[in-house]
Amino acid sequence: MPTTTMRPRIVRVAATAAVAAAGLTLSGCGLLASLQGNVFTLEVGDCLAEPLGMTEISEIETAECSQPHESEVFASVMMEDGDYPGDEAVATQAEETCVSEFESFVGMPYMESELDMDMLHPTQESWESMDDREILCVIYDPAGQTTGSLSGAAR
Repeated sequence: MPTTTMRPRIVRVAATAAVAAAGLTLSGCGLLASLQGNVFTLEVGDCLAEPLGMTEISEIETAECSQPHESEVFASVMMEDGDYPGDEAVATQAEETCVSEFESFVGMPYMESELDMDMLHPTQESWESMDDREILCVIYDPAGQTTGSLSGAAR
């Protein structure tokens, strides 16, 4: 689909301090020479050159995973069809989904890892106008850019 018709998706970001309170955390940072990409075309294994931030986005810079990059899409899960369940319900499902997918990708539980994650999930607008049901989980190293995949990093 043309970029001009795309609706933004939300990136949910929370601080590590919220992990103790809410049981979940997310975040990101940095920038690198890259390829322009549409957030709706991201796939598991894609690497991102820029931080996701705490906002709605429709475009994102991607990077070759063999080059230094900020983060990597590590899981994709489709939500069930139906009426939009509400912002809080979508965010909760995204957080629960990404935390549960984290261990199989990294090789250790999220709460024990030094790595962190962000997530992309539908907004009400993208849900209703584009049938967007996809949750994307994005992993990154808070210490800085990585080169290669974090799959099996066990740290």
